[in-house]
Amino acid sequence: MLAVDSRLATTVLQDLIRIPSVNPDLVSGAEGETQIAGYIADKLRGWGLAVQVQETAERRPNVIATLKGSGGGRTLLFNGHMDTVGVEGMAEPYSGKVRDGRVYGRGAIDMKGSLAATMAATKGLIDGGPTLRGNVIFTYVTDEEYASVGTTAIADDIRQGRLPRPDGAVNTEATGLRVGVGHKGFVWLEVVTEGKAAHGSRPDLGVDAITHMGKVLVELGRLQERLTTGDRHPLLGVGSVHASLVDGGREMSSYPDHCTLKLERRTVPPETADGVADELKQIVFRLSTEDPTFRARSRVTLVRNPWQADPRSEIVRTTAAAIEAVTGEPAETMTTTGWLDSALLGEAGIPTVICGPCGEGLHAAVESIDVASLGTCAEVYAEIIQQFCS
Repeated sequence: MLAVDSRLATTVLQDLIRIPSVNPDLVSGAEGETQIAGYIADKLRGWGLAVQVQETAERRPNVIATLKGSGGGRTLLFNGHMDTVGVEGMAEPYSGKVRDGRVYGRGAIDMKGSLAATMAATKGLIDGGPTLRGNVIFTYVTDEEYASVGTTAIADDIRQGRLPRPDGAVNTEATGLRVGVGHKGFVWLEVVTEGKAAHGSRPDLGVDAITHMGKVLVELGRLQERLTTGDRHPLLGVGSVHASLVDGGREMSSYPDHCTLKLERRTVPPETADGVADELKQIVFRLSTEDPTFRARSRVTLVRNPWQADPRSEIVRTTAAAIEAVTGEPAETMTTTGWLDSALLGEAGIPTVICGPCGEGLHAAVESIDVASLGTCAEVYAEIIQQFCS
């Protein structure tokens, strides 16, 4: 089995943590990915990879690096994001300190550890691995934590032929060294109830838009009950709905003429955005027929579809075999409730799997990754590459 330098994985991860890359769409004025993209691009160029830096927006570059094979083999894509959420409440967000077998700092497990593991695996292959027949494309992308602009650009390039179409892809989100085969999707929606402004002393003239929104909230609670007791997806369970943000009214002594609700509907196959939009429209229609003063409109603002891997695909079987080869234990499968960029790769027609290391504290005040699992993950990535591309 190929020797991969686990110490390199750790030192690269420490370097990556010490480079702030908070998503500026989450935290106004944050750094974005420019500096961390420069570090990754320079490192991989220095190791002999062909590197392209792709601007997805101002200060939002993707890094696309290719480890070229001799020809005639399958092409494999590794996909991981460089951006992180904010650091409010963290004592030492950029320390990269190693303590009790863990590396600490923002992005340690979400997901700079995975990026470091791909880089250590790549260096091991360059220094001592067999000659690969197929190419390996590494995409280090922007904006996964907000709108996934980075992976959207990669998927569009593949559809348009600007990037070679991979035969398989590994999304490197953390899975605890298990084979990730599915995740939920979500639909963001907005409801606006319309009232009639009037002085607070004139209920005969005013219509309370906020009270009307209360009726919508009650119906969402009933919808959640139906979802909880409804049909279950065998891997992902049931969908859900929750109210996220509510805003309405002008001042204390006036009837509010509008109220806006933003809500999230988590989805599982075979649920669709159209079906979710119809659920909400039916609620609005029913309330309007029960109360002639009730007026509301609804719309979908963002869709991210659920995703499920084909368990028979070569990349899923290869990933399971690589985990077993490295760890000596049969690979376990898993799913996640959160949405990941793997869905965008799957929608582009690329057989995809999720695989990454073990860690704790995603989006939390204390975030860390297990050092041993980081090294093991790098070995697993190297083994996937050798099996898939040789």
